[in-house]
Amino acid sequence: MAQAPDEAAQLRPLPEDWSTALAIVAHPDDMEYGAAAAVARWTGQGKDVRYLLASRGEAGIDGMEPAAVRPLRVAEQRAACDAVGVSSLEFLDHPDGVIHDALRLRREFAGAIRRHCPDVVLTINHRESFGPGTLNMADHRVVGLAVLDAVRDAANRWIFRDLVDADGSPLAPWSGVRFTAVAGSPEPTHAVDVTDTVPAGIASLKAHAAYLAGLGAAGADPDSLAQAFATRHADRFAGRPCTAFEVFGLPLD
Repeated sequence: MAQAPDEAAQLRPLPEDWSTALAIVAHPDDMEYGAAAAVARWTGQGKDVRYLLASRGEAGIDGMEPAAVRPLRVAEQRAACDAVGVSSLEFLDHPDGVIHDALRLRREFAGAIRRHCPDVVLTINHRESFGPGTLNMADHRVVGLAVLDAVRDAANRWIFRDLVDADGSPLAPWSGVRFTAVAGSPEPTHAVDVTDTVPAGIASLKAHAAYLAGLGAAGADPDSLAQAFATRHADRFAGRPCTAFEVFGLPLD
């Protein structure tokens, strides 16, 4: 018989006394696999959440050529953002599936953090797996680690000193990131109650219709998939549907 989690295993409520967040992930759909329901909660509170994607997801549909997939996935991501109240969406053009240039990523992410000046940074799981018996893909690992490094880089005035804004003015260091929250981690520490926003998370995932269709049976039931994400850690969060995060920058005591 499974034992109830002990007190030490319980997830802490993620602080929500902040105003702005920047989500930096590898692909269209990364935020929609669980984190979008939390984003919907936050935008519903009046918070400003913005997305920056390293790629346009062109290698994500096996039965379609990348040139045709690229604009389709951009459009689906735009619709997914609309479903959870995100208006700011930016893309970099790293090659989907083989994202590798960690220094370029750190530079671009640090520049974005200095431009957007977020209180919180969100990203995708950077660890080797999503849990026992699974393997995390390389793009997630490379991007997630670069995000963690870029938060520190953005605050250091002596790193990437030549970064400039669109008008050519130097980008000032930004040390105002309170914490970085990693979605999908196998080692979560905090969670957000998404009881009221699971439907918005489902709608956001469903916006990736062509991508889900390309997955075949694995993408056939986004409703059940999103519900599974929301209940995966409920036993560690007082039984409530939640999005769990591994959080860096907050004390754990």
